[in-house]
Amino acid sequence: MMSKGLFVLGTGTDIGKTYVTGLLLKYLRDNGYDATYFKAALSGAIRDENDNLIPGDAVEVLTMADLEEDTDFLVPYIYETAVSPHLASHIEGNPVDLEKVKESYDKVSKKYDYIVMEGSGGIVCPIRYEGKGDENNIMLEDIIKYLGLDVILIADAGLGTINSIVTTVEYLKNRNIHVCGIIMNNYKDELMENDNIKMVEDLCDVDVIAKVYQNDTIIQPDVDTEELISYFK
Repeated sequence: MMSKGLFVLGTGTDIGKTYVTGLLLKYLRDNGYDATYFKAALSGAIRDENDNLIPGDAVEVLTMADLEEDTDFLVPYIYETAVSPHLASHIEGNPVDLEKVKESYDKVSKKYDYIVMEGSGGIVCPIRYEGKGDENNIMLEDIIKYLGLDVILIADAGLGTINSIVTTVEYLKNRNIHVCGIIMNNYKDELMENDNIKMVEDLCDVDVIAKVYQNDTIIQPDVDTEELISYFK
């Protein structure tokens, strides 16, 4: 039986998406769910002393979740250059192919019951770009739709997040991608941040399902575990 997956998307780069993904995977595993991590394309990997590429995001998540697994199994495309995957592949070669991503995802699906899949950057992230109108072009949204997944959106709780969240959610809705919930990162329980939560819930009609304080080592969702699991498809 194939596993169920959920796509973790950030409103942009450097908002703590990888960190929250790690906390989410840890939560699932701590609650007895056979869950793992997956990422289609990862750039900015570093080389170890044996000149092997180490995908830092994947290592961070697996370490947080206390899961031992081969990162090459979980990340089919790994690039060293710390830029968008489409540009990294132009520099290094080996452009992303949707069929290979699906094949890798299916292999992981046969081993684990649940997959927490992390995106790259924000929703308008080019994964492969061969030129305007080229049939081989891949945007991040294409991977989400190709795998048939719903989305949890990770955002910073602070100033500017209303615009980032609303524009991302509207973009996803216009492409028939369902957003299950929002997780606010770097939450401080301040007047502005609590107002941000109220505003995005009202404007997007999507619930904030968790708030993550800085340096949290666990995530405590505002929804029960069964509801969280119901987001996986």
